[in-house]
Amino acid sequence: MKTLFLCSYFAKVQPLFEKFAEQYELEKKVLFIPTAGDVEEYRDYIDEGRDILADLQFDVVPLDIAAATETVVREKLAQASCLYISGGNTFYLLQELKRKNLLPLIRKRINQGMVYIGESAGAIIASKDIFYSHIMDDKSLASDLTDYAALGLVDFSVLPHWGESPFEEITEQTVAVYEGQLKLLKLTNQQAVLVNDDNYTVENSQ
Repeated sequence: MKTLFLCSYFAKVQPLFEKFAEQYELEKKVLFIPTAGDVEEYRDYIDEGRDILADLQFDVVPLDIAAATETVVREKLAQASCLYISGGNTFYLLQELKRKNLLPLIRKRINQGMVYIGESAGAIIASKDIFYSHIMDDKSLASDLTDYAALGLVDFSVLPHWGESPFEEITEQTVAVYEGQLKLLKLTNQQAVLVNDDNYTVENSQ
């Protein structure tokens, strides 16, 4: 059983998430990883996501995987029924996940039934490889990252913020370079991808 909720901007798809949470009868507790935002100046979307979950009566357990020990992170992941990975720099996020050897554990937990919620960078790392996001994200912020293989939860590559300010130009550039090479799934800020095992649907909040 693989259950994923992938989006560009969680605050804009709250109604879709509420339906998703009800449909899958999510336990009202979520492990919340804001690490991708550690190297970003603008982080308001992280607070927004956390506040929305709290408003929906979720017990939000924050965990910065860059700051915590591998033992602590692995213990918390082993206990989590729902994992939320927020947006920010995808390369830095992947570097820290690899530094703590977390990719295999996250895949295992998802296969065991842990629900995965990914916003922007958190959605991108669900793909097999994140290199295509170098047009959007500065990969020099992850100087120790030597390969770009990611979670490989889906057979497509999420392109978040499609047509949204201030990402119009860089999302178009990404499509121009990679559309023939990858199965790009363009997501506006009002859309989410709902994945159930190997099936997925793209839904609109408006």
